[in-house]
Amino acid sequence: MKTVRITQIKSGIKQPERQKRTLRALGITKMGRPTDIEATPQVEGMIKAVSHLLKVEEI
Repeated sequence: MKTVRITQIKSGIKQPERQKRTLRALGITKMGRPTDIEATPQVEGMIKAVSHLLKVEEI
């Protein structure tokens, strides 16, 4: 599996509750703090749902 590094670049404050929960499920805790996770199809779908809030890099 490939690994991706995701970093939150925009606030989730005014986003719907569903998107806030998706950020939490991805392991995002604070803005600007990167998280490395394996890119499974489920994770890629979650990243796509909140892509406007994230910066994604392949490792």
